Amino acid sequence: SLIDSPVILKILQNWTPKVSHYFDKEHYTYAGHQIVIQESIEYFGAVVWPGALALSQYLESNQEQFNLKDKKVLEIGAGTGLVSIVACILGAYVTATDLPEVLENLSYNISRNTQSMNMHKPEVRKLVWGEGLNEDFPVSTHHYDFLLATDVVYHHAALDPLLATMEYFCKPGTVLLWANKFRFSTDYEFLERLCNIFNTTILAEFPESNVKLLKATVREN
Repeated sequence: SLIDSPVILKILQNWTPKVSHYFDKEHYTYAGHQIVIQESIEYFGAVVWPGALALSQYLESNQEQFNLKDKKVLEIGAGTGLVSIVACILGAYVTATDLPEVLENLSYNISRNTQSMNMHKPEVRKLVWGEGLNEDFPVSTHHYDFLLATDVVYHHAALDPLLATMEYFCKPGTVLLWANKFRFSTDYEFLERLCNIFNTTILAEFPESNVKLLKATVREN
């Protein structure tokens, strides 16, 4: 049920404008760490979207409720990698995934922001929603405590495979955290479909950014 009242939050200005010769770099600070993100203008997935800021902020401020230390975390549609980097800083074993064309920028951001840290080294892998999941991520060896997704729902045709991917990775014991900017009726339709499959709660809303953060877990019989 979605009846629990979500926390109403504001996305804080966690990025710190730096005098920089590069127009394509964004600077953020989460959990006491400076994070520098290179965006790429060619791809949708290569820009920091508001859902990523919302989830990063929420994970940073709710570490007791969602303790990522030594947990296995999978991010789907990782984009620029901000959320995966924050999860890594918070101590998780992170696997960041996205489409092949996004992986180069994603790997670059993740390695440059985590290389000097004393934490679990994140893994970057290709994952096309709904394709080759059994082969690439066999259930026997790939069980995740958390599945993270931000701004994965917008005007696109991949909503069926996205939902199938969420279903595939959400096993008993897995928590799906999904943050999204709600713009279109398709966003609300997807939410409705998610509610039909999982136990779903709205954890937080960021009204100024039209972002909702949802938690979903598999229904156990």
